[in-house]
Amino acid sequence: MSRQGLVALACLWIAGLAGLVSWGGQAAEIPLQDRQSGYQLMTPETRAMQDDDAANPGMLWVLDGEALWQRKDGRANLSCADCHGDARQSMKGVAARYPAVDPGLQKPVDLEQRIEMCRTEKQQAPPLRAEGKDLLALAAYVARQSKGMPIAVVEDDHTRPFISAGREIYERRQGQLNLSCANCHDDNSGKRLAGSPIPQAHPTGYPLYRLEWQTLGSLQRRLRNCLVGMRAEPYAPGAPEYAELELYLMWRARGMPMEAPGVRP
Repeated sequence: MSRQGLVALACLWIAGLAGLVSWGGQAAEIPLQDRQSGYQLMTPETRAMQDDDAANPGMLWVLDGEALWQRKDGRANLSCADCHGDARQSMKGVAARYPAVDPGLQKPVDLEQRIEMCRTEKQQAPPLRAEGKDLLALAAYVARQSKGMPIAVVEDDHTRPFISAGREIYERRQGQLNLSCANCHDDNSGKRLAGSPIPQAHPTGYPLYRLEWQTLGSLQRRLRNCLVGMRAEPYAPGAPEYAELELYLMWRARGMPMEAPGVRP
């Protein structure tokens, strides 16, 4: 049987565990004191890979991002450093606060989207390719400056409607398997799906290096993968639903330390 077939069967098994046949159950949100990072579910070998900068593959993107931070680009002939200075100071804690609501757009943008906005508006340069090496490198470099800092997404009058929208997406059953994110990551976290432990879905390490992908990837890429695994139609790239869901997930992980760039199976 193919890997996709095994995943589908495993998802159906999880669906049974989650009690979906009742059609009316509500997933139980994980209490704050019981939250854990996916790091804690990894093998000692994979944890050691993340902890050692010389062994963490994501650090290759961080180094590329450091070089890109200094590179002048666009019609404005500006670098990120020309506006923001030393990222080790100016970007400290920034990734821990994203996604954030942009005052002009009146909607949340994630870290990669903010980098693209700075690039097109301030540097007057063409946008970088989504999930491309340069955009991921800059995001990894910026996120690295927040490593060890607590996630501090703000809940206020501006963000609250979008946090609620993200929660609704997280708890909504979707796709042919009639699963929600919460059915797996709240109700069945710690159990196994196709041989792998189910994490609680706290996005503490993004952008992160997945051994399955053999490359670095954004949280949006992971969300698309999950939707495909649920046999649901993914949202269009860059759709507002992704930023809303990311905002809810970061709010749900509030207070947990940033790990970027993380490593996951």
